[in-house]
Amino acid sequence: MKSNPLLKVLSASAFAFFIGVCFPVQITPKVSPWHFGDANSTFSCSNILFRFWRPANGTLAVVRTPILQGNAISEKIVAPPKPKGEERLPPNIVVRESDLHMRRLWGNPREDTPARKNLLAMTIGYNERANVNATVHKFSANFDVVLFHYDGRTTEWDEFEWSKKAVHVSASGQTKWWYAKRFLHPSVVAPYDYIFLWDEDLGVEAFDAEEYLKIARKHGLEISQPGLDITRGPKPFFDITVRRNGSEMHKSTLSSPEAKCTRRPCSGFVEVMAPVFSREAWTCVWHLIQNDLVHGHGLDLDFWRCVDDPDEQIGVVDAQYVAHHAVVTLGTKGGSRANVTARQKAEFFTYKTRMRMADKARAAALLAASKS
Repeated sequence: MKSNPLLKVLSASAFAFFIGVCFPVQITPKVSPWHFGDANSTFSCSNILFRFWRPANGTLAVVRTPILQGNAISEKIVAPPKPKGEERLPPNIVVRESDLHMRRLWGNPREDTPARKNLLAMTIGYNERANVNATVHKFSANFDVVLFHYDGRTTEWDEFEWSKKAVHVSASGQTKWWYAKRFLHPSVVAPYDYIFLWDEDLGVEAFDAEEYLKIARKHGLEISQPGLDITRGPKPFFDITVRRNGSEMHKSTLSSPEAKCTRRPCSGFVEVMAPVFSREAWTCVWHLIQNDLVHGHGLDLDFWRCVDDPDEQIGVVDAQYVAHHAVVTLGTKGGSRANVTARQKAEFFTYKTRMRMADKARAAALLAASKS
């Protein structure tokens, strides 16, 4: 049987092309980390096929390496690393962010109302429903609402029309920070500009959330809280959170005559009672929350770590203020108030010990790196 000359030529050309690109004369950039044999080998025949494949969203990146080849810098096109659990999935199917906005069960998903701009999250019990109702009404339609129920009573809240549009999460006897660590992951709250993480026992007669945010944005506050009106509630432990009459907001007491210390919490400080976080600041604070230390005592002493300039980006808004009613709700769990207080104190000591050891470890690592 006679062979076809044209077929011979095509076969020889294909074979020559294959040999040329597989052996170490590399005149084009590598585009894939897939190699035959040793990982450092330039024998990368699979690159041929990989060059013709691209994800629809163009997620491949060109990475420059310091390896010189002639007068050019070698480049490698690689796919970004996938978080654990995504290895088997194509990149275009992964949705990395979510929200706490409720969706319809019918119609076109693209026609659902979008997640609102901000989030109010409160840990509540039904006995405080009048105060919670008053608080929610101070927040506009620009807020999604999530309610964490420590008493297990959720359906009773349907007496309030707004409750039917809120997200309800119930776990008996749990604290605000227990809920926050488990349900306010940064990827879940990513659509929200600000996250209000509030207690249930705040008097809000002189508060308006939209006006509050105007002030926070005006002064570049990444972490803030409303000033505390001590004429209608107890004086807080730290004077910096007390509302100043006639002031729009204040950031620091270090330069004031009454300042008695030169470090935080005299400046760059807000309490855990009614904090407001920007999206970026919350991403850091969420990681700061310890999984097993549920009372959150001491967290506010380290909020400053989650902004670039604490004395400028953390502040107390005086013009929109609240009163703290200091209602004890979870204080009798475990048989007595004393048992709860004992754990609070123990957790505070544990947290500060962990932070101190972490700071020492980081300082040692930086010192070692500077000497190498």
